Amino acid sequence: MVRIHAGVLAVVCALIGGIGMFGMTVWLLIKGGESVGAHLGLLSNYFIGYRVSWGGSLIGFFYGALLGGAIGWVIGKIYNAVAGFRQK
Repeated sequence: MVRIHAGVLAVVCALIGGIGMFGMTVWLLIKGGESVGAHLGLLSNYFIGYRVSWGGSLIGFFYGALLGGAIGWVIGKIYNAVAGFRQK
């Protein structure tokens, strides 16, 4: 069974998470409207400093990358533990 490099998976998931948060925020800002990003703005309850704004898109990139990297690392470690268990 092939093992996964948890660090590499963490970097890839961090990029996906960061670009995803940045992209969603910028998309809502460009789209505009009366209440821009009311649902996405609820993430400010969890991500301190995040708002649906241009500055908030950078903060969202940071938090998305942080969360994505942590999730990717955990998935890599769990996968490798299960793979090691199955090889024995």
